[in-house]
Amino acid sequence: MKQKIVMKVQMNCEKCRTKAMKIAAVAEGVTSVAIEGADKRQVVVIGEGVDSASLTRSLKKKLGYATIESVQKLEESSAGKIPEKKEDNPTPILWSSSYCQYPQVPLYYAVVSDPYPNNCVTM
Repeated sequence: MKQKIVMKVQMNCEKCRTKAMKIAAVAEGVTSVAIEGADKRQVVVIGEGVDSASLTRSLKKKLGYATIESVQKLEESSAGKIPEKKEDNPTPILWSSSYCQYPQVPLYYAVVSDPYPNNCVTM
C-alpha cells in the first residue's frame, strides 16, 4: 500500500533542504521525495511501507526540528502518476557558501565591585 507522508522540517537554506532530501531518499521503501509549501519547509515522501516515525526521528536528529503533518493512503491509479509542473520561466537557484544562520545569543558581562576593598597594595 502506497502512502504519502507530509512532514514539516526546519530548513533555513539550500544546504538544509539538500540534507533533508538525502535523508528521506535513503529511507526504506521511498519512491519519491519532494519539497513543497509556501515557505519550502514541507518534505513530501511517497513510498510503500515507509516508517514515518523513524524517518521523522532521523530528520529531527540531523536538522533539529521535524513533525509529521499528515499520512495518506494513495490509490494505485493516482500513485503511478507523478504530477508535472510546467514552468515557462524557471527561477534561478541562488547558492550561498554560508552555513545555516542561527540566532545570535547576546553576551552579558557582570562588573563586580568589592564592598570591602583590601588596603594591601602588595596583593
